[in-house]
Amino acid sequence: MKRVYVSAVIDAPVAATWAVLRDFNALPRYNANLFSTSHIEDGLPSDQIGCIRNFRTKDGTGHIREQLLTLSDREHVCAYCILEATLPVRNYVSEMRLKEVTETNQTFGEWWATFEVDPKDEPEVMRAVTDTFRFAFQGAEAIARSGG
Repeated sequence: MKRVYVSAVIDAPVAATWAVLRDFNALPRYNANLFSTSHIEDGLPSDQIGCIRNFRTKDGTGHIREQLLTLSDREHVCAYCILEATLPVRNYVSEMRLKEVTETNQTFGEWWATFEVDPKDEPEVMRAVTDTFRFAFQGAEAIARSGG
């Protein structure tokens, strides 16, 4: 199993950051440089455990379906798995967690994933997953800071 881990100090309060990242369908909103469209299948709410997010990459070549496994507003945690993807991974499970930095009113964010990947695809997949998490934190920070 491979593991990608990204952490960040986000210059926005945890409540504002969580308000952006808790929406399982908002990936293109806070990560617009990588993803273009997303919808929750079967018209389910985007915070319902078991709902499926179906989205596409901005370049039009990637398609991913992910299922929400955990969402906790109290603990600021979200976990999901990939059901199918053009990304060449297997057994992909990811978790994102936010914690309040009380002294500075900032947010500490952690996002990680474990998965299997063929050695030939490993460098590209590791970079893609790392970039996804890094850009998501940057986008969430910009939205949270703007009050949006």
